[in-house]
Amino acid sequence: MWKRAVVNCVSRRDKRRYVSTDRICELAASNLRFGVGATREVGIDLRDGFGARRVVVFTDPTIRKLPSMNVLEESLHESGIHYVVYDDVRVEPNDASFKDAIEFLRRAETKHYGGRPYDAIVALGGGSVMDTAKAANLYHTMKPNDFYDYVNPPIGKGLPIPTNSKLPPLIAIPTTAGTGSETTGVAIFDDSATKSKTGIANRTLKPTLGIVDPNNTLTLPERVAVYSGLDVLCHAIESYTALPSTERARPASPLLRPAYQGSNPISDIWSLYALETCATYLPRAAKDADEESRAKMLLASSAAGMGFGNAGVHLCHGMSYPISSQVKSTYDCDYKTVDHPIVPHGLSVIVSAPAVFAFTGVADPDRHATCARILAKARGDDRAVAAVSPQSGGDYGGKWLADEIRMFLETLKVPLGLEQFGYSNSDIPSLVQGTLPQHRVTKISPRPVGQSELENLFEAAMKG
Repeated sequence: MWKRAVVNCVSRRDKRRYVSTDRICELAASNLRFGVGATREVGIDLRDGFGARRVVVFTDPTIRKLPSMNVLEESLHESGIHYVVYDDVRVEPNDASFKDAIEFLRRAETKHYGGRPYDAIVALGGGSVMDTAKAANLYHTMKPNDFYDYVNPPIGKGLPIPTNSKLPPLIAIPTTAGTGSETTGVAIFDDSATKSKTGIANRTLKPTLGIVDPNNTLTLPERVAVYSGLDVLCHAIESYTALPSTERARPASPLLRPAYQGSNPISDIWSLYALETCATYLPRAAKDADEESRAKMLLASSAAGMGFGNAGVHLCHGMSYPISSQVKSTYDCDYKTVDHPIVPHGLSVIVSAPAVFAFTGVADPDRHATCARILAKARGDDRAVAAVSPQSGGDYGGKWLADEIRMFLETLKVPLGLEQFGYSNSDIPSLVQGTLPQHRVTKISPRPVGQSELENLFEAAMKG
């Protein structure tokens, strides 16, 4: 189905609409290299491709002890690369941990490189590591007057990054199949002051190269693989069901076109491929952890990154930010070394998905039904695929998709409901207030939302 998408982003049939709305879409993504053992090529990339000799490696304490780090260090040694390691990345980073990483780069240049600038950064880890490396690389290079200068409004100022800015090369090597951060110009963090998530979104942040090596996900614990994979699922569905890019106002300049454009024919291709692959291989990757299924999920993660990195995500992610940033205790999971309250990101996203898509389905029943049909087909239910049609009602697609997600989660043994994280209806006002500032994502919801709609959605998500 995804193969039928046609890249026809400029319509000439309605000149008046062309003036008022954006009939143009574009694809921006990092260069990607996929394949088993690709990590071993990093040293050559740095030495011969970028002329780098002084490198900073970002990772976290867990990844530093794993075989993936050993392979990376061997590659750097063999190519004669001088490197220092920053392994204090916080799982689910916040403003303080971003600032600590920025300061580390300053110290590294002074202490290790005699005041000379580093030549490149390598980020080995999940989304937290890659996002921290992106932000540190940007802020250390650009040196804005205030930390919030580049942070998305309304929490930050959202100042544009100068178009001629050139950051040192960043090679991103994912060790989870989830965030797709190796493809995107986005860095997400918890804002301590507002108790919500926000981030920096600009194409300048995109990694120069993403190394997508299936060997790096073979050691993923089962629950981490599941929760990361559910992030892929929501990236794919949210980007495909987002407000169409043609319904967004045309920017005054192509340089002002937002990173999150809304659903569009280019992103549709990647999003549907990611959804089909995730629906087929995530249950197997969680159960068997075989090389093929883990490789397929890693590829799906990057594909979804190219989809949502240009279309955007909407309410599942917007609501997840306060869910994860306001939680008071760590949800039982395989993140053993985390020393602060946490809900794994993919879990915080998927927990509201049935309520969200039941709500948004009426905006485009066919698109929601397309996603539901893919999930039904992956579980082998041909009768469900054939039984539901557009004649089933205006909201048939959303309700069907919500039911399919519930069945998919049951297969993966993932419970629904915000109550499992210690939330109750008394927390809804705070959760709503944490969602309202997420304009970057909520504005591309296919159905407009305000305070009352969000209250209803959180109430529906409370028990699942």
